[in-house]
Amino acid sequence: MMSFLTSIFKLLFFYVIVFLPTLVSCDSSTCETQPNKENNKLAFHYKLGSIASILVCGALGVSLPLLSKRIPILSPKNDIFFMIKAFAAGVILATGFIHILPEAFESLNSPCIEEKPWGDFPLAGLVAMLSSIGTLMVDSFASSFYQRRHFKNPSKQVSHEDVEMGDEHVGHIHVHTHATHGHTHGSTNSSQDAISSELIRQRIISQVLELGIVVHSVIIGMSLGTSQSIDTIKPLLVALSFHQFFEGMGLGGCISQAKFESRSTAIMATFFSLTTPIGIAVGMAVSSGYKENSPTSLIVVGVLNSASAGILIYMALVDLLAADFMSPRLQNNLKIQIGANISLLLGSGCMSLLAKWA
Repeated sequence: MMSFLTSIFKLLFFYVIVFLPTLVSCDSSTCETQPNKENNKLAFHYKLGSIASILVCGALGVSLPLLSKRIPILSPKNDIFFMIKAFAAGVILATGFIHILPEAFESLNSPCIEEKPWGDFPLAGLVAMLSSIGTLMVDSFASSFYQRRHFKNPSKQVSHEDVEMGDEHVGHIHVHTHATHGHTHGSTNSSQDAISSELIRQRIISQVLELGIVVHSVIIGMSLGTSQSIDTIKPLLVALSFHQFFEGMGLGGCISQAKFESRSTAIMATFFSLTTPIGIAVGMAVSSGYKENSPTSLIVVGVLNSASAGILIYMALVDLLAADFMSPRLQNNLKIQIGANISLLLGSGCMSLLAKWA
């Protein structure tokens, strides 16, 4: 199942990076647009600056939670971790609702596209809903697959490091003693099963979340790369730097909790950091032939934006917020609960405010 998810991830990334720019730049039918009179050289310098800024912010954001051993305040065992993760989840949630989904509706309802079927039905909402349902199905089937595989292999051992990590999420595991034989039943096995299930869950969450983030990151990167307007590039640079930093912290927190091997962790962190800069570079490469108002471009970008919005909204609400906000640790500590709610509102509010400029 994990290899299947990885294959889908690679195919989708190849499509967005390689095939999409060719598709949307070769459509000859476009709406009338005003000739561009911006200073292309200055725009080029801003784009190079945006690549550097977004790369640094994304790498820093995703790396901080992964350094929890050296920075104790970022450890999942620390109460502040819930605040940071709630803030990052708020950023991701606002990205889906405020930034991506409205753009998808705008693209699919554009007058440049034929009225039928695009103007007769809110297809952006339909695609977002279907992608959320699809994410739920992948989430559910992948979790059940790994749980069945684990229970069929009871000899599988859980490392001491994983036990320490899992104890933070499993809660109380009841142990009973046999009156006749004087020994405990189910203590070790139940503990290890619960911890393994939690680790499997966190690994699926981190991979599906990265999939949704990458799709959107490449698209928005291409939008910045193809733009020749300084007034558009400047706010996008600031918004994307902020977005990548806190979105990276949310993803990094999930990767940290998933306890991947060092190699897998490095690959996921690097991949996240590079996606938006790669999108900007691809946008710059095809900017001369890119027709953002062509019907094909609007439909493809609108559908992909709708799909990524559905994935991010589902992941933010179900796998990030609900999992933490309904956990015993948060429910039993009013101070952490209030702090996490405030952090959620701040994260979603700050990212929503950026929609005024970008």
